Amino acid sequence: MQQRRQKASWNTVLPDIALHLLLLLCVAAFFAGFVDAIAGGGGLITVPAMLIAGIPPLQTLGTNKVQSIFGAASATIAYARKGHVQLNKQLPMVLMAVMGGALGAALATIVPGQVLQAIMPVLLLAIAIFFAVKPNLNDLDTHRLMTPFAFGLTLVPVIGFYDGVFGPGTGSFFMLAFVTLAGFGVLKATAHTKLLNFGSNLGALIVFASFGAILWKIGLLMGVCQFLGAQLGSRLAMRIGAKLIKPLLVIVCVALAVKLLSDPANPLRVWLGI
Repeated sequence: MQQRRQKASWNTVLPDIALHLLLLLCVAAFFAGFVDAIAGGGGLITVPAMLIAGIPPLQTLGTNKVQSIFGAASATIAYARKGHVQLNKQLPMVLMAVMGGALGAALATIVPGQVLQAIMPVLLLAIAIFFAVKPNLNDLDTHRLMTPFAFGLTLVPVIGFYDGVFGPGTGSFFMLAFVTLAGFGVLKATAHTKLLNFGSNLGALIVFASFGAILWKIGLLMGVCQFLGAQLGSRLAMRIGAKLIKPLLVIVCVALAVKLLSDPANPLRVWLGI
């Protein structure tokens, strides 16, 4: 009964949004799709934009999954067409990502992610430093440290779970795992990252939809814009490769960390008394 009341209250919020705010959300979604297709971190753009538009936090998370899945699907299709990812061979990993994203989203509806908010800036800065200083990062595959089976069974659902419960930086974690453990080149890692991002977004979307925490019209409108942005971003990434992906990934990780730490309520700042 309480869940029904909650759904009803969510569905009556924001029946209309001003035109200038809708345009802001469309522009944000297009740019997010462009950046996300190359280096991840599109949520850094769309989540603040939706909050600025006055969308409540939980609905922002749910609606963000709607438009994010368009961008992930768009980039995945573009990469698959050029042979950078084989969809049929990666289906088991996608299913593990779906499961992880669904479990994470279920937790996000009942448990605050304060611990994740505290450790995320540190991890993102560590990833930025790794990609900035590690030599010989290119589009060529290297020796893998984990079999595809072990990779899909362990890391994929864990990162997918993180995407469902919190989200920012998911693409960076997938990228790091693919490059360091699966031995993928940077472009191939980017292509597979978008595929698994699609899976974790889908799992989280199913759960958020069941709770009624989605503004469908806004999510679908932003989704179309993100789809177009992701098409442009993925084609540019395939044309330039690691020379574009590596620096943009570093910038996105640092920007995400700064964005998280700029919040005075961030648990890490509270604990350290900053």
